[in-house]
Amino acid sequence: MTLFEKIIAGDIPSDIVYQDDLCFCFRDIAPQAPVHLLLIPKKPITRIGEANSEDCSLLGHMMTKVGEIAKQEGFAEDGFRVVINNGKDGGEAVPHLHLHLLAGRQLQWPPG
Repeated sequence: MTLFEKIIAGDIPSDIVYQDDLCFCFRDIAPQAPVHLLLIPKKPITRIGEANSEDCSLLGHMMTKVGEIAKQEGFAEDGFRVVINNGKDGGEAVPHLHLHLLAGRQLQWPPG
């Protein structure tokens, strides 16, 4: 069971921002920006590179929720970044697909 599966199950406490039947959003405990949220699917998908055509509806749902969560949290108008890390060289730290929502300051490009 991954760290995120334990968070979804309530075994590890989190600062929940949003949840529905398909996904779960909470505040990152090591934020990389003033606002740093993680949106994870409740279905365990190891990483975006391993998602398949059966996951299209879930992934589309999560992408539309990003905008709704940004509005709900009050940072949509100023802008935000969505990041998905894939694999070791991509910066993946937890083997469970997750979207980082970063906001609250001017984000630099390239990201690093």
